[in-house]
Amino acid sequence: MTENDPSAHDPAAPRHPETGRQPAQGGWAGNPYGEQAQSESGGAPQYSEPSYHAVTGADPAYGGQSANPWSAPGAQMPSGQTQQSVYPPPNPYGQPATGGYPVATAPEPKRSGGKLLAGVALVALLVGGIAGGTVGYFTGGSSGPASNALDAPKPAQQTGNAPAGSVEAVAQKLSPSVVELQVSGAQGAGEGSGFVISTDGYILTNNHVVEVGANGGQIQAVFQDGKKAAAKIVGRDPTTDIAVVKVNGVGNLTPVELGRSDDLRVGQSVVAIGSPFELAGTVTSGIVSSLHRPVRAGGSSGDQTTVMDAVQTDAAINPGNSGGPLANMAGQVIGINSAIYSPQSGGGQGGGAEGGNVGIGFAIPIDQARRTADTIIKTGQAVQTYIGAEVKDAPQGGAELGAIKPGSPAEKAGLKAGDVVTKIDDRPIDSADTLVAAVRTRAPDEKATFTLSDNRTVEVTFGGQPVQPN
Repeated sequence: MTENDPSAHDPAAPRHPETGRQPAQGGWAGNPYGEQAQSESGGAPQYSEPSYHAVTGADPAYGGQSANPWSAPGAQMPSGQTQQSVYPPPNPYGQPATGGYPVATAPEPKRSGGKLLAGVALVALLVGGIAGGTVGYFTGGSSGPASNALDAPKPAQQTGNAPAGSVEAVAQKLSPSVVELQVSGAQGAGEGSGFVISTDGYILTNNHVVEVGANGGQIQAVFQDGKKAAAKIVGRDPTTDIAVVKVNGVGNLTPVELGRSDDLRVGQSVVAIGSPFELAGTVTSGIVSSLHRPVRAGGSSGDQTTVMDAVQTDAAINPGNSGGPLANMAGQVIGINSAIYSPQSGGGQGGGAEGGNVGIGFAIPIDQARRTADTIIKTGQAVQTYIGAEVKDAPQGGAELGAIKPGSPAEKAGLKAGDVVTKIDDRPIDSADTLVAAVRTRAPDEKATFTLSDNRTVEVTFGGQPVQPN
């Protein structure tokens, strides 16, 4: 054989570590590791690697069969291709690639696969036909019957009551008492929510839900079972954004159970039910995000007379939820959903039609709503708690009193224009709206201690005055 004979062997050439064979020209024949032929310069065999690249406007694509810790599991791609994912977060361990997105470093090729197969082949040769079935099992896949989820029987239907304290249990308890209110009048039309508070048809809601139906407008209540009934306004209070309407001719009404809002805790779970965007019976859940949040019930267009002492929640509340209940996990109503913070509607608080939920909603505390509703039902008119003084934000913090109304509770207590209120009982007062909200939570004839900026304390007996709806 000549030196140009391709079958010639060079005794000095390296031999395969397992077979003992020398490489044919261009590298080992039947290379299980994916090695390429020797380079033209005669260097060591080169390993091929999967392709990695950045995708414009998305996160980097991860290819090959290496595990990607950031992306959802998916099918492996054929060798030399990459699998793209638009959702995985950037890989903090990779190097930046074109387009500014980091990519994973290509993993070192694993060599164990070829050796494992070679070992199995060797065993098969040694034991012959006895091991033939075993090798077929490992290399050809299972020969058992395929299973299909579509062929499996349906699971048993759910039975029994929902677990106590669950969102499901609250929804089952409250939903039959929640109504959708469809309102129309000379100024336009709209819809909102309300909830039944008596078996004879009284429904509690927001003033801004039914206001357009006052003075000759129409209000229709739609119940969970589809029944509809005309409703009439019993009374409303724009200063607290509370109203009561009544339906007649509808039987088997289920009133809600009222809870209390004076012992709410930040972080406790709550459930909201209502008709956002006319989607009646919508249930959402969240937590109490904050308490005693001064909010103007009229939104950014509201004035100081509409400030409420709100319960803040992250339960999804949207236009149409107004007037619906906010409940604790015992299914007791602890607030009336009334307003949302919506940057899309001008950055103020309110439920404008163009606004949407951003996780900041506000509810009227039920303790205040209960007192106002009771007065409306008994007298047909709401009574507002007041002290009889103008108020503005103090430059140094607190609420500065302005003109004092003669004969008012403020004058009787000895308060004067220029006094700065910094605390009512144990509640800090940091602004004029906070003072108004704190006064709204009190009942007429109730007493409280006002602390002033000069550390004087004054006892004030709150007054009450009838509210004249506009």
